[in-house]
Parts: sequence; structure tokens; C-alpha cells
Amino acid sequence: MSQAASIPSPHRGVIQIVFNDISAAELSHLPSKEQFHLLEALNIQPADVSDAVLSSRYGVMDRGGKRFYRCRGGDYRIYFSIADGHVRVHRVLHKNTLQDFLFRSNLPGGGEDEALSQSKNFWHLIDEGARTLRMA
Repeated sequence: MSQAASIPSPHRGVIQIVFNDISAAELSHLPSKEQFHLLEALNIQPADVSDAVLSSRYGVMDRGGKRFYRCRGGDYRIYFSIADGHVRVHRVLHKNTLQDFLFRSNLPGGGEDEALSQSKNFWHLIDEGARTLRMA
């Protein structure tokens, strides 16, 4: 069962953040202080839901015509996409997990986002989360 949180904006309405089962479980395993820190780092307002704004604030990865973003918050990363004006969280991962993943996968140099975009293993993680996403 996916979980959703709405963040009110006093000037522009509400944006819904939807967690799939996997990302909700990953987030729930974190201490409350880390959860709040991570969600605070995400901080997307309804006026921000455009590629230009999101691309300037977050890491960007493209796959099959879909755009995914990476938000850094402390030692954790949120991987999300935007669909129908909603933020859809696909995974919440510890930064060392990503570093280990990049090392184990022998990904080429360049930016971390570019390396992730080229990795089938990374997209498997994202797809696994997408299969558990059910909009309420």
C-alpha cells in the first residue's frame, strides 16, 4: 500500500508526495529526525513542479523518455519523479549504499547522476519501487 503526504503551501495550494511501498518502508526505518531532515530537503512547492526548477535544484536522470530526480538530504537520497502534478518517491537510499553500488557496478567516470542513468541495476531498483506504487 503506498503512502502519501500533502504539503500545504499558503499561496499556491497543496502538492501530494506519494511513497510506494518500498520507499515508505525505507523511510520508516530511519529515525524521525532523519525523516524530517530528508523531507525538508525535498521541499517542493506547487510552483516548483516544472522541469526547469527541478533540474536546477536536484540531480537529474533520464530513462525511456521519463525524468527522475535525486534529492540529497544528509546521508540519504530520495529518488523521485513528477507525474500528474504529484511527487512520486521511488526509493530512499543511504548515500553509502549508492557509493558502494557505483563501485561494485564499475560505472564509468563522470557525474554520479550520469553514471546512475546508464546503470541497469539502478533502474531495477527504481522499477521494483514502481511496481509497488498504487495511487489512492
